[in-house]
Amino acid sequence: SLWRNVSLKRFIFYYFFFLRALKSTSKPLIRGPGLETNTVLPARFFFIQTVDTTGRHFTTSPGEKTFEVKFTSPTDPYARIWVQMLDRNDGSFLVRYRMYSIRIKSTFIIYGALWEKNMHCPTSFSQTESELSVFPSVDPDHSLCHYTIKNNQVYIKTHGEHVGFRIFMDAFLLSLIRKVKLPDIEFFVNLEDWPLEKRQASEKPSPIFSWCGSNDTQDIVMPTYDLTESVLETMGRVSLDMMSVQGHTGPAWEQKISKAFWRGRDSRKERLELVKLARANPDMLDAALTNNLFFKHDESLYGPLVKHVSFFDFFKILNSINSHIFSVLCNSVVFKHDSIYYEHFYMQLQPWVHYIPFKADLSDLLEKIQWARDHDEEAKRIALAGQRFAQTHLMGDSIFYYYFKLFQKYAELQVTEAKVRDGMELVEQPKYELFICYCER
Repeated sequence: SLWRNVSLKRFIFYYFFFLRALKSTSKPLIRGPGLETNTVLPARFFFIQTVDTTGRHFTTSPGEKTFEVKFTSPTDPYARIWVQMLDRNDGSFLVRYRMYSIRIKSTFIIYGALWEKNMHCPTSFSQTESELSVFPSVDPDHSLCHYTIKNNQVYIKTHGEHVGFRIFMDAFLLSLIRKVKLPDIEFFVNLEDWPLEKRQASEKPSPIFSWCGSNDTQDIVMPTYDLTESVLETMGRVSLDMMSVQGHTGPAWEQKISKAFWRGRDSRKERLELVKLARANPDMLDAALTNNLFFKHDESLYGPLVKHVSFFDFFKILNSINSHIFSVLCNSVVFKHDSIYYEHFYMQLQPWVHYIPFKADLSDLLEKIQWARDHDEEAKRIALAGQRFAQTHLMGDSIFYYYFKLFQKYAELQVTEAKVRDGMELVEQPKYELFICYCER
C-alpha cells in the first residue's frame, strides 16, 4: 500500500524487468510512465512494441507468450507485486503492475511541483480552460455536496437525500492528496448524472463540478465516476478498465460481423427510437434494451429485454449513443450521435477522424452504416485512431493530470479563503489491514 499511495522523498526503488523475446523479433521498443520510479499511480503501466530484425513495427500479435516480465526488489525479497501483460493484438503489449507490499520505513514530504514534474503532467487542458473562463472569480458560498481541501486534508458536508455517489469523489481525492499537495480550495460537486447549472455566464452562474456537461449548462466537467473508479481499482476490485479492455479487443477486424451493434438501458428517448430502427432493419443494426427504468416498456415496439453483452464481444461496427467510453477500445469503429451532452475529453475528439457522426434524430444512421460497409479501410482507420486517442488521453496518468490541473486552475480563480465549515467532517484515509503503511501521512 505504501507504493500505491505515496511518492518518497529520499528512497529510490530499483526494479528490474527481464524480457525474453522469441527469435523472430529483435530488441523491442519499451516506453511508458511505469518505467520511472517516481511515477505514482494505483496501477502503473508501460508498453512493449515488437519489431522485426529490420526495425519495422509488428502490426499483428507475435503471440501471447512472446515476452516474460518479472519484477524483483534488491532490498525486499518479500515484495508483493502483481504483474499482468495484455496483448493488444496490434504488435504491442501493455504491461501493468500493482505494488501491494514493500516493507520500508521512511519519512516523506509531498511536493506538488515534484509530483507534477515526475509525472510529466501537461501544463493545461483546453476543456478546463474553456469551462472556467465563464467565472471571472470563484466565491464558494453555495449549497451542494460541499468539499473543502485544507492543508491537504479533505472535508465534506453533504446535502440532499441521494449522496451515495460521494464514495467515488472521496476515494479519488484521498488518492490524489497521497501523491501531491493540493492548494486549499472549496468547491461543490453534483452527484447526479446530469449537469445542473443552467444560468449563463452573464447571469453569474455558480461553479459546480459535474461528471457530465452540456451545451446549455455551465457545470465544470470532471472525468466520469466510472472512469475515475476504474483508474483507482485497476488490478483491484474492478475487472473492466482502460487497460483490461486493451487485452480483450475481440476477433481480428476481418473476422468481425459487419453490423452496427448497441446495448443499454432506456435512459433517453433516442435509445427507444434506435431499438425500433433496429427491429425494422435487422440486417444492418442489432440494438436492444437490457433494462427499462425510465419509460413504460412496450414489447410489441421494442422487443423483449435482453441480457447484457460483454464489451469484449462487440461487433465490427459499434454504435455508441452516449455509451461507455470503454467501447472506443474494442477494435470497432464508434458511431456517435449529435448530442448536447459531453464528457471531459469530447472537445479533443474529431468526427470522421476518431468516430463516425450521425444526427440526433437517427435520420442518417442507416446511410452512415452503409458508408462504413462500403469503405472498409476508411472505417478501420477511424477505429484505429479512436483506439489510439483513448490509449493516449484516457489512461490512469491522464485522469490524475486532469483533476490536478483542474483544481490548480480553480484555485487561481478563488477569491475567498477555503474554510472548513460548520458541519463538515474529515474524510479519513483508508486503513490497510493486510499491508501496513508506516509512512507519516
